[in-house]
Amino acid sequence: MRIGYLVNTYPRPSHSFIRREINALEALGFHIHRFAMRGDAQTLTDPADLSEHAKTERVLEAGAVRLLRDLGGNRQIRAVLPLARARAKAGESSLALQIIYAAEGARVAARARVLGLDHIHAHFGTNSARVAAYARLLGGPPFSFTVHGPEEFDRPQPLDLGGKLALSEFCVTVSSFGRSQMYRWAATADLPKVQVVHCGLDLTRWSDPAPMPEDPLHLVAVGRFAEQKGFGLLIRAFAQAWRQNPDLRLSLVGDGELRGMIEQTIAAEGMAQAVHLLGWQDEAGVRAAMDNAHALVTPSFAEGLPVVIMEAMARARPVIATYIAGIPELVRPGQEGWLVPAGDADALAQAMLQAAQTSPSTLAAMGQAARDRVTQRHDIRASAQQLARLFSRETD
Repeated sequence: MRIGYLVNTYPRPSHSFIRREINALEALGFHIHRFAMRGDAQTLTDPADLSEHAKTERVLEAGAVRLLRDLGGNRQIRAVLPLARARAKAGESSLALQIIYAAEGARVAARARVLGLDHIHAHFGTNSARVAAYARLLGGPPFSFTVHGPEEFDRPQPLDLGGKLALSEFCVTVSSFGRSQMYRWAATADLPKVQVVHCGLDLTRWSDPAPMPEDPLHLVAVGRFAEQKGFGLLIRAFAQAWRQNPDLRLSLVGDGELRGMIEQTIAAEGMAQAVHLLGWQDEAGVRAAMDNAHALVTPSFAEGLPVVIMEAMARARPVIATYIAGIPELVRPGQEGWLVPAGDADALAQAMLQAAQTSPSTLAAMGQAARDRVTQRHDIRASAQQLARLFSRETD
């Protein structure tokens, strides 16, 4: 089969899971053509991302004249204009943006015919899924889409998740929690279309984890310094735990709008020797930061199912995380780590202190349990085989 993958902005450093999925499908013999509305080349440093950028067709680079010509010359244009007006009225976006999405869809449909694509798969249930839906209505191939969360679940009705599902062949969610959220907006007849396919890791790149460090407890957190990711709460909770156990250490991998507040808190608490800001790191840097730590801490308020948790578990590191979304499906309290209520700084601080009091042998056993569990559930080869069956089913 010849599949078109469609993402709004691709590749991005945070989209390695999409790249892995595409590569695994190609290894199974699928031909994948990458579509993005736009690129983000200035943020790319990883050679794999730069290679992916070179392989990707950016729809908007065709230019406004070409896009509008593709839309205006499409015989099915009357099928999409009422939908564009309805979605604008419902608050999905302005009518002007809906027309742009329709023009992008017309371009994708035209290119799909030239390329002989059998199917379009969009990542994220936002505007990329809308473009794929318009492409279908404008004579393009059948489509499907993957919903990750939490953004889609913040605005499910304006985003018309149920309507997109109705037009699609199927929808993938990355967790059972995500499936349950799609079920909320799906027509009864469309429930069987919702399928769970986990994001996966190329486990060969995460093999041979380093042994646990022998130092006092060292935690690592990886992500954008933003309230949604809980980094503001994390630094306050760590300060609380550190005052009780000054041997605790924390490394933060990432950056973002809360960096100033984090630096101020570190200075105010006198934690300069306890907290280290490592900035953004490539995959090798993230792996090294995890190997130098005893456990990952993920204090998020909203998530889908974080890939960084899978990566830490693949490195045989237990996880301290919040009890939200798909996280409890992967991390089980007392087995692979600790789960705390989201937004509870006291509970997060106590979990850090409990981890510090856990014997090295128990931490190592939890880390091995974590590695075993992620290996069983999040191998990209198995996920690609699931997708392959879904893609192939409609051509039977």
